[in-house]
Amino acid sequence: MTHTLTRLQPDLFQTRTDSPFPGLTTHAYLWTGGKNGNVLFYSTASDAEFDAIADRGGIADQYLSHLDEAGPMLGQIARRFGPRLHAPAAESAEITRHAPIDVPLSGRAIDANGVEVIPTPGHSPGSCCFLVRGAEGLGYLFTGDTIFPTDHGTWSTFVPPGRGDPAAMRSSLGVLAALEPDVVISSAFAGPTAVQAVDADSWPRIIAEATASVPSVDASTSG
Repeated sequence: MTHTLTRLQPDLFQTRTDSPFPGLTTHAYLWTGGKNGNVLFYSTASDAEFDAIADRGGIADQYLSHLDEAGPMLGQIARRFGPRLHAPAAESAEITRHAPIDVPLSGRAIDANGVEVIPTPGHSPGSCCFLVRGAEGLGYLFTGDTIFPTDHGTWSTFVPPGRGDPAAMRSSLGVLAALEPDVVISSAFAGPTAVQAVDADSWPRIIAEATASVPSVDASTSG
């Protein structure tokens, strides 16, 4: 059987590329280093990798960073693999239209899988990032849509008008600035890849670029 998952690290795999609309690309990520079994971050766009995921041991837990990752595939993933769904409690109304939330996320904590849940509101009220300790001790930071690479080689964020909160986003970026990740993995992205190795020199620059993209309060509420 041909595996369609792309190995990024010894314990981290990426699903195939999906483009919800021109200029935007997404993947889901299977982490095989969870303490209670395999973990899927974000959500797949189709069932094309289901057999490949099953060959890797299936999915014990799935984590959504925010409501935009919820959709009909949640139900298909639930039926095929039966994972526990971890998702923001503040966005349960939208997410549970597709699948029940088993573990509502509301505060910062390290859970039984070894996943550190970091609330980062701004893109949406319940947005979360996830930090895990992966192969060779590397810190994988899954940022959802809180920050992501652009097609210009920089990093940005997006505060949706009418839903996002610029002040909350700036605060959330301050939380991320205090972390020391080794690999940053966004959900949606506009550049060639959502995955970027970072270090003590590049991480502050990435945070500064993302912060510069946050609109002023006046701009976000005008129009």
